[in-house]
Parts: sequence; C-alpha cells; structure tokens
Amino acid sequence: MSGVRIAQEDRWLAWAREIEALAQTGRHYAQNEFERGRAERLLEIAAEIIAAHSTLPAAEALAAFTAQPGYVTPKVDVRGALFDGVRLLMVRESIDGNWTLPGGWADVGEPPALAVEREVFEEAGLVVRATHLVAVYDANRVEGELPLFHAYKLVFLCERIGGELKPSSETSEVGFFPIDALPAPLSPYRTTPRLLDDVLAFRLDPARPTVFD
Repeated sequence: MSGVRIAQEDRWLAWAREIEALAQTGRHYAQNEFERGRAERLLEIAAEIIAAHSTLPAAEALAAFTAQPGYVTPKVDVRGALFDGVRLLMVRESIDGNWTLPGGWADVGEPPALAVEREVFEEAGLVVRATHLVAVYDANRVEGELPLFHAYKLVFLCERIGGELKPSSETSEVGFFPIDALPAPLSPYRTTPRLLDDVLAFRLDPARPTVFD
C-alpha cells in the first residue's frame, strides 16, 4: 500500500484524490480525443500535487492512478479480530515494523469474509472463519500515513479453526497479547486505537450493533 505523510489539517491529498477520481471517470467516459486529453492532463496535475507535497515522484503517482481504469470507487481493506480468551491476535508488519490486526486489500471477485480469512492465514498462519462484522470505517480518517486512494476498512470478528501460528513474508512477528497489554506502536492506517476499542467492546457484547462511519 503506497503511503504519504500528511497532517490531519492538510487538504492537498484529499484534493488530489478527488481530481484523480474525476479525471479517471472522465477518461473512462470520454467520447473523443479532446475529452480524453483533458482528463489525462488532470491526472497529471493530481500526480504533480502528490509529488510537490511528498517524497513520491510524480511518475509513480501517475502510474498508480492509471493502474485503476474505469469508474473510480473506494478500495476495500479487511481486518480480522481473533481472540484467545482475553488475548488478541496481533501481527508486526515487515514494511514499517509496527503492530496491527492481520489484514490487507480484498481481491477482485472475493467476498469480504473470505478476504479476511485469507489474510489472517497469509499473515499469521491460522485458519479462521469470519463470524461477525464489527465495523465499517472510512479508512482515510486517520493521522499519519495515508494511502493515495480512498478506502473503506471492514473489521470482522473471527474464530479459529486450525493452522499454526507463524509469521510470513509480510509479518515479522505474530502472537496473542493480553488485551490490557497490547503491543505498540500501532501501524497508523492499518489499525487505530478507535478500531481496537470497538473490537474490545464487541467482544464484551456480541449483540452490539455494527459500527459504521
């Protein structure tokens, strides 16, 4: 997941995302070369905004933007919450060395529950079944590292079926930790304090309604 450093009060990344989404959609529905050219120039401007305010080169931002043809919609990130008594499964991300619930991007054609079950297996080695939808978040409402694209985050409560706890190419450490002594620091845009609070509240009250933005 490509990320850029942004302060919560800054608006440039939100503007660049919106320009990119409008331009991508405009290019998709363009009826002639003039409309297509204007849309492609807007994509270039969005990439230039990213490059001017971050360490990501404009060419890389433009390549990321144009890799998603058609009508632009939010991406989907899934996270799995798995308890062992009063302990919660956490993984340390190899990419930033911080801690998170296991998860990642859902694949095209993959139901959300299967996506989170796959991610938990790939990152922690455990076979699980998703049982409840805990929360649906606007994943971009966080401070620190943010992806270039707008995303929704779906958090599922899972139960263990089998497997063996082990790290992967994406995770350097995995383990169950007491809920009053969870590891830190958290990986900023993967797992937030709010997310953990909602997961722990759901564990205490499984009849609690799904949280959503």
